[in-house]
Amino acid sequence: FIRTAKMQKLISIVTPCFNEEENVREVYQQVKDVFAKIPDYRYEHIFIDNASTDKTVLILREIAQNDFNVKVIINSRNFGAARSPYHALLQSRGDATIVVMADLQDPPPMIKDLVKKWEEGHKLVLAVKEKSEESSIMFAVRRFYYNLYNKVSNIQIVINYCGFGLYDKIVIDILRKLDDPYPDLRSLLGEIGFERAILPYVQPKRKRGKTKNNLYNLYDQAMHGITSNSKIPLRLASFMGFSIAAVS
Repeated sequence: FIRTAKMQKLISIVTPCFNEEENVREVYQQVKDVFAKIPDYRYEHIFIDNASTDKTVLILREIAQNDFNVKVIINSRNFGAARSPYHALLQSRGDATIVVMADLQDPPPMIKDLVKKWEEGHKLVLAVKEKSEESSIMFAVRRFYYNLYNKVSNIQIVINYCGFGLYDKIVIDILRKLDDPYPDLRSLLGEIGFERAILPYVQPKRKRGKTKNNLYNLYDQAMHGITSNSKIPLRLASFMGFSIAAVS
């Protein structure tokens, strides 16, 4: 048994959550069911809770107490929708790490497909929303943002990719060496490079609970991504400042 365990590759699953008491049990069970069908792999399931105010933490602690594969990181405060999952990525120990959100809009059954693509030699396997059952307006707004980002930024990101995907250990090791207090994962992956495989999927509608990403949070993330990787906003601000000063 020990010899077999050493030969098995370890897959880390990272699930960020904030006030997801209605979903964490199901995402845990679906991930567990996936690995029951691919017994050639070991896995660890890392939940990182971003200071939830509901029963999410209690449920996660109960799950971890009964399942050795589950690890729980509990943040002392809310560190934001970008920094919290990024920190969990850096804590993973697997030969590959997969991010699966707690709202079940990242279908856990796709884990098997992600791993298969990884075994073909790809260091990055990105799940891209080909279609979505969410609001058509929001889907269009997101797509507009991705296109705008790629036009003004020095780094190109994958359109309709939101973090759901597989990252080889080599990629995680590179991320550990970067010193970025406010990391934008999509931008960093574009900067690192590596040939990537794309897996299209249809994003299902959220079944339970409400999204915790309100309009302000989405706007803040979007502006951070653009201003971190483009000189255009700074140049526009400088130009407007000089123009207003000249008119004054």
